[in-house]
Amino acid sequence: MHLTDRIEKLLEPVLAAYGYSIVRIQLSGVQRPILQIMIEHLDDSAITVDDCTRVSRIVSTHIDVADPIQSTFVLEVSSPGLDRPLVKPKDYQRFCGREVVVVLALPLNGRKRFLGRLESATEEEITLTYKADNSETLIEQKMRIADIKTAKLYIDFAKL
Repeated sequence: MHLTDRIEKLLEPVLAAYGYSIVRIQLSGVQRPILQIMIEHLDDSAITVDDCTRVSRIVSTHIDVADPIQSTFVLEVSSPGLDRPLVKPKDYQRFCGREVVVVLALPLNGRKRFLGRLESATEEEITLTYKADNSETLIEQKMRIADIKTAKLYIDFAKL
């Protein structure tokens, strides 16, 4: 099991007891690792700076006791933001009907990056509808979640 998976398994029930869920955990850097934890409320209400501070304290205590990271590290706790990443199958299922940006690890039909409407999602795959290049023709494409490198909600900032 990967270190971030072990950390998530450790923290998930603790944070759930406080009304939070983990969107994503990332560990980056070698000399001074950065542990990034992205959180949201279980009730989908907005995350505040106070929430991030509270979760940071909770996480610090549990990480210090369990000691899964053998070196010193920097802890960053944040909200997922408007362009929320989609990480787990439940994320894709939750945001069906929304516009998303999907980047695949390997090309599919000659491309890696897709902008389209998330039509459906299962535990294994998603269905995305997107416009063909230089065309108004809609293409419906199935993609395995395991093949997705990154995915996030699309925000058209011009419309905000």
